[in-house]
Amino acid sequence: MRIVFMGPPGAGKGTQAALLSMQLGIPHISTGDIFRANVSAGTPLGIEAQSYMDAGEYVPDGVTNAMVRDRLTHEDARPGFILDGYPRTVEQVAELDAMLSAEKSKIDHVIELTVDVDVVVARLVKRSAEQGRTDDTEEVLRRRLEVYAEQTVSLVEVYQDRGLLVQVDGLGDIDAVTTAILSMVNS
Repeated sequence: MRIVFMGPPGAGKGTQAALLSMQLGIPHISTGDIFRANVSAGTPLGIEAQSYMDAGEYVPDGVTNAMVRDRLTHEDARPGFILDGYPRTVEQVAELDAMLSAEKSKIDHVIELTVDVDVVVARLVKRSAEQGRTDDTEEVLRRRLEVYAEQTVSLVEVYQDRGLLVQVDGLGDIDAVTTAILSMVNS
């Protein structure tokens, strides 16, 4: 099963993708985690990604596409995967389609976690304080939410037109959100 998680920063994509990954036995592939690992290791990708992340902007498609393409070739991703944070642009959708088409596969489900912006900002400010994340100031968070709204609204349309998109309220109890997602995936 190949699943894409969508939703603004702080919607709970990482939490839900990790829980679903355990339930389905497929890897949770988070571009945010990969970027942060590269930043802390000081790799060239990490240095480049950091400048965009600090400004609340997306890392350029070329860098992100190459990273995802490489990760999808790993053996654990052959039976399926959960993508968290990718695709984020229509161009990345086309690139993902091409990657999967080359393997004679396709996306099975797209799950969009919907949330209230003010609740998400409060959630992310709290997470920033708890985890010491320098990329989560309120100004940067609001910019990230603006960028999400600007750049991903067209992805929602693409996946809706394909009949793959299901929207789930991401602000409910974690277990209730997981149950809603699992019932959708298993139907």
